[in-house]
Amino acid sequence: MGEGITSGPTNNQKQQVAPVQPFTTQFTLSREYLSECFDQSLPYGKSAKPNYLFPIVLFASGTGLLLFTAQPKLASFTLIALAILELLHIRFRRAWWLTRQLWGKGAGTEVTLTIDEDGIQTQNADTQTTLLWSDIERVIETDLGLILVAKSGSRQYLSKSLFTADLVSEIIVKANGEA
Repeated sequence: MGEGITSGPTNNQKQQVAPVQPFTTQFTLSREYLSECFDQSLPYGKSAKPNYLFPIVLFASGTGLLLFTAQPKLASFTLIALAILELLHIRFRRAWWLTRQLWGKGAGTEVTLTIDEDGIQTQNADTQTTLLWSDIERVIETDLGLILVAKSGSRQYLSKSLFTADLVSEIIVKANGEA
């Protein structure tokens, strides 16, 4: 029963799911799209709440070394500088993430998104990714998009602005394996 508990069909029967209408569209990995991706995904991510413990420990360790040991000051200042850097990372994490994405080779490229009976494929000049329907564990619907959570733990965000309302419903039904 590794697939979880389901009502209706037995483990030996596959639940019938309506076929998805093939759909293809293109979009650009622009700053606006990436901003929406970050803003909509953050509340559902693993680090939705910032972890202040790490910079506090770094700062305390650096201060402790500075005040209570005769060691060279370089290690102390390095730990304090790392604590400050980590606090800046927490404070500016949206800008930090967006900058890293915009510096990447995929930024600004055209992405072709295809949805068909097999799954969801994205392709640009450098990469091609396929997420099969059977590999999707669940779909998280946000105000502006869908977060597809794979069984491997990876997540993929798709903006609802790319789809019609009917197609959004079809994606959710198909991904959840509902009839």
